[in-house]
Amino acid sequence: MSGRARPGARAAPSETAVDLKDRLAELARIGPASAPVVSVYLDTRWADEHQRDRVRIFLKNELAKARRAAHPRAAVADLDWIETQGEALLSQATMSDAAGVALFACGALDLREMLRSRAPFGNTFAVSEAPLLRPLAEVCEITPSTLVVFVDAETARLMTLTTAGAGEEVSLEAELPDRRGGGWAQLAQAQYQQIVQAHRARHYEAVAASVREVVERQGIRRIVLAGEPRNVAAFRKELPAGIAAHVVGIVAGARHETTDVLVARAAEYVPHVEGQREAEEVDRVLTAAAKRGKASAGLEATVEAVNRGAVHRLYRLKGWSTAGRACSGCGALRPGRTGKCPACGSEATPVELGEAMAERVVASGGTVETIAAHQPLAAAGGIAAELRYPL
Repeated sequence: MSGRARPGARAAPSETAVDLKDRLAELARIGPASAPVVSVYLDTRWADEHQRDRVRIFLKNELAKARRAAHPRAAVADLDWIETQGEALLSQATMSDAAGVALFACGALDLREMLRSRAPFGNTFAVSEAPLLRPLAEVCEITPSTLVVFVDAETARLMTLTTAGAGEEVSLEAELPDRRGGGWAQLAQAQYQQIVQAHRARHYEAVAASVREVVERQGIRRIVLAGEPRNVAAFRKELPAGIAAHVVGIVAGARHETTDVLVARAAEYVPHVEGQREAEEVDRVLTAAAKRGKASAGLEATVEAVNRGAVHRLYRLKGWSTAGRACSGCGALRPGRTGKCPACGSEATPVELGEAMAERVVASGGTVETIAAHQPLAAAGGIAAELRYPL
């Protein structure tokens, strides 16, 4: 191998150790507790002191309302914990580099959790029988785990970008021959260049092998390449077809630039690519639903698919919300606030159907994607799903 791997010096803070997608699935499986769960999402990407003050006032007002509320009645200890952690965030004593932070508290469930995100949340405060997960699910879908690969003729850096932020980094350096002494001094320029080119080819090959290993080990499905166009083009030829298919784009990069700069550039680029990908996926899903394939479109059909545990990926327009109910007997979800369950005849509890459907899908191992704008999806009722099997 013409390169040697050196683990990067970056050490991930303890707050970044949690994979948001894994934790989302775990939180979605939490059942109703004997006391309500307090869920708080904060936008911690402050450009100035005024933005920080807005978050401070929001949190103060919501805590005051929660302490006055008779139903649902949050535990005093849970609200106190939220207040303490919020003060630490606002003073930047913790998670100072997070764009968004989610907090969950429920003493009855032994739940005390702070999760950082590389994307901001909208400020949200909820007290309910289960964790509020829609904001977390939305962020997970717009921040897929990505491998950022900077490469030039002699070095490479492999940087993972998780839902929480920058993660593991590995540096590679080619062992090129030294021209200054020994036999190199007698070689003509043309000969030297031929040998250097051969070493560079082996360097790119070694980097490609390292990329494949990281992608396969971590299950990464997005790769962003960084560097000068000539180096990136030469390297890309060495990627196996299956790995090259995961490359979603190229950003500028130079050897002297820090990891934070390269990762931030890639993080800004990925959402644009994801938006295009989502639109194409929704088009395919709506077509499949029209042909009665492995897809559903519209409220009634998609709710039924959720009840059967058949949804692999749920798509909904941003802001989509509708009233619904959950059967106290069989647990089935139905549109509308009132009415007995048509399946078992039991009474039902009112729910926000979008949130309830998202929680069921995530708990069953599926994913939820929020689409900013898509006219055909809006015409279909704002909700659709890719299914595991036809219904």
